[in-house]
Amino acid sequence: MFDSQYMIMVLPALLLSFYAQMKVKTTFAKFSSVHTSGGHDAASVCRKLLDGFGLTSIRIERISGNLTDHYDPKGKVLRLSDSVRGSASIAAIGVAAHEVGHAVQDLQHYAPLRLRNSLVPAANIGSNMGILLFLIGIPMGLGFLVTIGIVLFSCAVLFQLVTLPVEFDASRRALAMVRDAGIMSESELRGAKSVLDAAALTYVAATLMAVMQLLYLLSRSRDRRR
Repeated sequence: MFDSQYMIMVLPALLLSFYAQMKVKTTFAKFSSVHTSGGHDAASVCRKLLDGFGLTSIRIERISGNLTDHYDPKGKVLRLSDSVRGSASIAAIGVAAHEVGHAVQDLQHYAPLRLRNSLVPAANIGSNMGILLFLIGIPMGLGFLVTIGIVLFSCAVLFQLVTLPVEFDASRRALAMVRDAGIMSESELRGAKSVLDAAALTYVAATLMAVMQLLYLLSRSRDRRR
């Protein structure tokens, strides 16, 4: 699997992924040390924004880890990590508002979010089994396994592609909500945007990696048929 052709194809994605992770780490650290002028912590900001959309039934819970924040559309729960929940920093409030953006997407039946949620089971199977079946099928000459592997992995790639507009839209909503609620000044909003842009870059890197891996599988499959 990991021959020279594979490494050449995925190298740009690997480099972008490394850069994105460093960018998130440094940008979050920078704006974690800068508190907003309003002084409200991320959890209270979430509650205010959610209630403003009538989402009073959505619970805000703590989750362990660093930047493990997420919105659970099935449980209708917004979970904030230890580094975000009690912080009044620009970075924490930006991340928390981003998750509120997902909750509002859910409320308004945002089509890309609904599509992404429907793809979760297939994407989980595809990311775990797709390449495995491909690797079994290639040396054994089992074309049907190769095809099934590619189809399954394609589901994972589609999930990554759909994730991009979902994440970009949630960040756009987050910044608009925070601005409209008067929670941040314009200069603070620019800091929050920097944090969210850095986080978005990790999704771009993951998508690029998935696309390049799929192209590699297709190339190997084509070579096998020759």
